Amino acid sequence: MVTTPDSTIDRPAVKAWLPTMLALAAIWGCSFLFISVGVRELPPLYLALGRVLAGAVVLLAILLVKREPLPRTRRVWAHSFVVGAIGSAIPWTLFGYGEERIPSLLAGIWNGITPLIVLPIAVLIFRTEKFSLQRGAGLMIGFIGMLIVLGAWRVNSGADLTGQGLCMLAAVFYGLAIPYQKRFLAGTTLSGTALSASLLLCATVQLAIVAPLVTRQAPPAPWSLSPEVVLSVIALGALGSGLAFVLNMRNIRLIGASRSSMVTYLMPVFSILVGVIVLREHITWYQPVGGLVVLFGVAVSQGVLRRRASRG
Repeated sequence: MVTTPDSTIDRPAVKAWLPTMLALAAIWGCSFLFISVGVRELPPLYLALGRVLAGAVVLLAILLVKREPLPRTRRVWAHSFVVGAIGSAIPWTLFGYGEERIPSLLAGIWNGITPLIVLPIAVLIFRTEKFSLQRGAGLMIGFIGMLIVLGAWRVNSGADLTGQGLCMLAAVFYGLAIPYQKRFLAGTTLSGTALSASLLLCATVQLAIVAPLVTRQAPPAPWSLSPEVVLSVIALGALGSGLAFVLNMRNIRLIGASRSSMVTYLMPVFSILVGVIVLREHITWYQPVGGLVVLFGVAVSQGVLRRRASRG
């Protein structure tokens, strides 16, 4: 996802952006359901390949309709290759491997730690953010929440812990990709659609090369898959990587990048709901509790609570 720096904008009515934010949270929250269905018949690498390919096709179609070109400079394509790997190919594959071991709703909870990962990386590595005592407190609260989600007091280290570790690592890669984009791509004059299309095209090439080498098998024919799996792949790409991007860019233009990032707080709610209702997944008491603690830490680190208090 490409973001742009906040600009001075008039505050639009809530009804202008809230429905879009709810739609985004639903699409991205339900993505973990689609991943869980997809890995039933597809190796995670091929599931990720199908996702980036479908997303690239949707964005290329949008560019064709709008008559916008793809990036033309080597610099942009070089950075797109990096972000395509760390922001799409690798984390989407890791979530697939993770959801072979844990419920989709738990993967959705782990996705919520991404802002906590972004902050120290942005401060220490890319120097696009400044550290403060408040942000440090938010990180500590979020870290405690992560330990609660993991059930750190337990001593077993089976598939559940491995799956959670893979999903946590996926969030770490998201945390690398977001400040990298802000540092090297946000200042370009290209549209967000063109940039995202380039990222997905690079990720498609990467996975098309890596997937057969790692899995040691050719991609399965689409007609050999169940309709549920085929539709899940299409939904992941067309909705989660295509339509969702267009909706997100609309909100960024309306309310800015910082406020639009609040969608992070809503995504785990949808991932938990669809996991319980659709897949009949079960969750232990401490996992949603830990998720709430993580989201509280995110809110503290981003100053959400302070801004609300100042308005009051």
